[in-house]
Amino acid sequence: MDEFLLRALAAGVAIALVGGALGSFLVWRRMAFFGDTLAHGALLGIALGLFLDIDLTLGALLLCLLVAFGFARLQGSRHLASDTLLAVIAHGTLAFGIIAVAMLSPRRASLESYLFGDLLAVANADIVVIGTVGAGAALVAAVCWRAWLSMAVDEELARIEGVDIERMRLLQMLAFGALIGVGMQVIGALLVTALMIVPPAAARACARSPEQMALGGALFGCVAVAAGIGSSYAFDTPAGPSVAAAACLLFVLAHALARRR
Repeated sequence: MDEFLLRALAAGVAIALVGGALGSFLVWRRMAFFGDTLAHGALLGIALGLFLDIDLTLGALLLCLLVAFGFARLQGSRHLASDTLLAVIAHGTLAFGIIAVAMLSPRRASLESYLFGDLLAVANADIVVIGTVGAGAALVAAVCWRAWLSMAVDEELARIEGVDIERMRLLQMLAFGALIGVGMQVIGALLVTALMIVPPAAARACARSPEQMALGGALFGCVAVAAGIGSSYAFDTPAGPSVAAAACLLFVLAHALARRR
């Protein structure tokens, strides 16, 4: 197998493994739009990286963490509902991000590569960054698993049980932000949350416990990555959208089989 395919597979699997666990909480808490908001913020982070002449992945990561931190602090606001706040942040960062990237990099890179990713161009250094950030997010998820699970069931009940809701919410959103920030380079700003939402949603059809759903989400994500890269290589299709399409097909297949059973 060509080396660039192995690098693409390694990067995609690293995102899928951690995304299976973290994405399960996005599904349980009906926060899919939050993932899209972070991904749109990452595009503005690309513009920040271009403007400051720093690593673009670092710029995307910083903006994702900033958006996650800001939303965690504003979520309890009495003046705006969470979905309204997310819509404002998502569309604002996407619009300003597209404008800024178009102005700052007319020749350096195509806007399409930021929106839909460039999985087959992942370098060894990118894999190190993705692996490091993914391992950190996985460690945080492992430590906070029970508290996050209690919050997903009922936040008020979790508060009564002694869970520090504000702190756990902040850690959870920062973990989401970190993974999406580095994952955007793999599958793009518009599709990165597909790898965190669709595989856990597919695993939900056959899971019997939260842990089974998280593990199933990681497994479905890895299969989607392998299938997407394989179809991209065989049929010369864009790698990022191919991975997202494979994940959606797995979702349809999993729920169709579950209905038949």
